[in-house]
Amino acid sequence: MIPPDFTSRLAAIGVEIEPGEAARLDAYLSHLLETNRKFNLTAVRDEAQAWERHILDSLTLVGPVEGAAAREVADVGSGGGLPGIPLAICLPEVRFTLIEATGKKAAFLRECIQRHGLANVEVVQERAETAGQDHRRFRERFDVVMARAVGPLRVLAELTVPLAKVGGFVFAVKGERAEGELAEARAALHALHAAHARTIATPTGRIVVLEKLRKTPRMYPRAPGEPKRRPL
Repeated sequence: MIPPDFTSRLAAIGVEIEPGEAARLDAYLSHLLETNRKFNLTAVRDEAQAWERHILDSLTLVGPVEGAAAREVADVGSGGGLPGIPLAICLPEVRFTLIEATGKKAAFLRECIQRHGLANVEVVQERAETAGQDHRRFRERFDVVMARAVGPLRVLAELTVPLAKVGGFVFAVKGERAEGELAEARAALHALHAAHARTIATPTGRIVVLEKLRKTPRMYPRAPGEPKRRPL
C-alpha cells in the first residue's frame, strides 16, 4: 500500500506523479517483494522500508534525468529493477536499458516488463564489462548511465563510463561514503576521461554525477571481473 505521505515527500524534491503511476509503482513493489520470498532480489523485506529505500530512492533520479534531457538511459546491475523500473513508470518518454548479468534476476525483469506494461524498457542479460565493449549496440550510446549498490566508485566508473555518450553522464547512487569514494576514484576518472560534475544530496543519500569528457580509451572496461579484482 502506498504510504500516505509518499506523494508529499516526492513533491518536496520536485517530483509529481499521476495516480495511475502511483498504482503501477505499488503493483511493481508488491511483485518485487512477492518474488523476493522465492529468491533474493533485495535485503529489504518490510514494505514501508521498501517504499523509502527503493521507490523514493529511485525517484530522486527523476530530476537529474530530466535535467540531462536524457532519451536513452542504462541501469547497470539493475538487480530487481532499481532504479530503472520506477523511473520507467514515471518517465514513459525515456527509453531504459536494464543491464543485469544474473539469469534469475534478468528473468524477473522481463516478467516485470510484461506484467506492468513497460513498453519503454529493454532487458540485457550481460555483464557490464561485455556490454561496454560492444561497439555495435551499447558502447557510448547512452545519455545517462545509472548504477545503485554496484560497488565502490572507482570500480563502478569503469563499468559505466564506457556506456555513456561523450558529454553524457553517470549517476551513481551513493550514501555517506560518497566523498571518500570520490577521492579514491580520482585516478580512475582521469584514466576513463570523466570528471566529477557535482554531488546531489537527496532525502535517501547522495547522487554522484560524473560527466564523460572524451571517448573512453579502448582498453576500458577490462575483462569481466578485472575492474573489481584490480580497481583503477
